[in-house]
Amino acid sequence: MQFEKTPGWLDWHPAPSRPRFQLPPGSVDAHCHVFGPGAEFPFAPERKYTPCDASKAQLFALRDHLGFARNVIVQATCHGADNRAMVDACQASQGRARGVATVRRSITDTELHALHEAGVRGVRFNFVKRLVDFTPKDELLEIAHRIQPLGWHVVIYFEAVDLPQLWDFFTALPTTVVVDHMGRPDVGKPIDGPEFSLFLKFMHEHPNVWSKVSCPERLSLSGPPALGGEQSAYRDVVPFARRVVETFPDRVLWGTDWPHPNLKGHMPDDGGLVDFIPHIAVTAELQRKLLVDNPMRLYWPQEQP
Repeated sequence: MQFEKTPGWLDWHPAPSRPRFQLPPGSVDAHCHVFGPGAEFPFAPERKYTPCDASKAQLFALRDHLGFARNVIVQATCHGADNRAMVDACQASQGRARGVATVRRSITDTELHALHEAGVRGVRFNFVKRLVDFTPKDELLEIAHRIQPLGWHVVIYFEAVDLPQLWDFFTALPTTVVVDHMGRPDVGKPIDGPEFSLFLKFMHEHPNVWSKVSCPERLSLSGPPALGGEQSAYRDVVPFARRVVETFPDRVLWGTDWPHPNLKGHMPDDGGLVDFIPHIAVTAELQRKLLVDNPMRLYWPQEQP
């Protein structure tokens, strides 16, 4: 089966640099994806975009090149609730990958247990309207209650302006809740303004809420550094991510977001993204929590000392 990728889609970086920042041993890339390959794992008929292929072998090669030990593979919206590509990657990882699935109300308990055995440890609820069609909140809440006994968590993807109307639903979730990319704040607005302050209040009042401090390439208005310039990429995102890391050091995660779905404008160098980390986690202790301790506690708790 042949798939024509969406016009304007940017292929992932063909030759990422080797990071200058040395990752702590055991570091986890806690947010990445696989796409197909479409000929083996067809994309969902209801998808809003058709991506380039991005296989498990390519993901694992990037993992090793950047210096990560493990991955958390998040189900991509282009695959809908067909989790086979993500599950296949987890099963091929020899225990070095966990998964976050998309499921529907119709999933059986047997199917949930099979996903758990394959390495899935969470489900993702997507509220970004341009990417998915609306799923009724009562269905999502039912799914959250069904996964709770498995020890799974819920990953939520939304945009900052939508937090007020989603607040009551998010705070009713019975599991750990992980926010993708800090809720996509508008970094052109003041860090102490009402929008980002509301997000910090959300985390402060609800200790079951975690945040990924990833994807500066999606949030930045200043963009990447000039070719040959100093490594000060995405500098306008730094204060926001650093505030979250320093305020909630035990509830933050980081990931590459490879292969960077639906990204417009430029395709980041994944090595450069790794070099962004010490700007937002400025001590060895914060770096270890962000990259090792926190993801291990959430995804591999049985391996904790």
